[in-house]
Amino acid sequence: MEHHKVKVGVVQAAPSLLDKQSAFKQIAAYAGEASRQGVKLLVFPEVFISGYPRGMTFGNRVGSRTAEGREDFRRYAESAITIPGEDTDRLGEIAAENGLYLIVGALERDQEFSGATLYNSIVYVGPDGRLLGKHRKLIPTAAERLLWGQGDGSTLTVIPTPFGRIGGLICWENYMPLARTAMYAKGIDIFITPTADARDTWQSTIRHIACEGRCYVLSSNQFATKSLYPKDLASFAELEQMDEVLSRGGSAIVGPLGEYIAEPVYGREALLVAELDMSKIAESRFDFDVVGHYSRPDVFQLHVNESTQSNVFFKSTL
Repeated sequence: MEHHKVKVGVVQAAPSLLDKQSAFKQIAAYAGEASRQGVKLLVFPEVFISGYPRGMTFGNRVGSRTAEGREDFRRYAESAITIPGEDTDRLGEIAAENGLYLIVGALERDQEFSGATLYNSIVYVGPDGRLLGKHRKLIPTAAERLLWGQGDGSTLTVIPTPFGRIGGLICWENYMPLARTAMYAKGIDIFITPTADARDTWQSTIRHIACEGRCYVLSSNQFATKSLYPKDLASFAELEQMDEVLSRGGSAIVGPLGEYIAEPVYGREALLVAELDMSKIAESRFDFDVVGHYSRPDVFQLHVNESTQSNVFFKSTL
């Protein structure tokens, strides 16, 4: 690797829900603060643009949907971005201004077909402002499936940088052993895990990934409160019985032997900063390389379909 050490940052915060401008304002502010601390790679939580709608039902019941729920979903969709698009150009400007890799969880709107399906995505932007790639969550969890479509193997993105290869999976995708294996096989060194899971068990997950992949893990979660929800939601009454703190956080940075480099933070917004010694990755893989000398390809094999999936194909007759 060209550089053995790199300073990284993980943001624990939340925007005003459905408010894209609120999200971009925070991204610019945290990027500026991180840059002043020498950070070269900065991670934001799952669907930071434009918020994780925890607790909202969107009026859904088995066999029925309400008019109010449809109205709230329309507003949610209007807060989405396209990748690429004007909003990713704006992320590029922020990254270039601060000279860092910017990795942001975002609500993505399809621009290839109907323009209606939404995806839970990660956006990767380089320090020169270029859009480097994206990842779409393969399987939304439980009620999330009402909101987001399924990604495919074409966005199992891993990106080379001067200090190592970066990539990631979103929240409970990280419970999928075969998805993790595919990322390890791409030589990932810094594993990004944006999440909405603030339970203690999530810490076991990210420490296991670090040990299993012998890689650094950067886990970013929102610290979110009910005060960030717009009061004019059509179904706001559903939220009245919820606690004020909706997500307590738990963002952390873990080293390639499973040790905390930055301990999890709870109950507040935070910017976690740590210096990673990338030479520790080679040291950690001395006795365990999950897709190398510790694998058994004569017994186990994984086949990954990385083609873009579509159910409509157009053929010109001219």
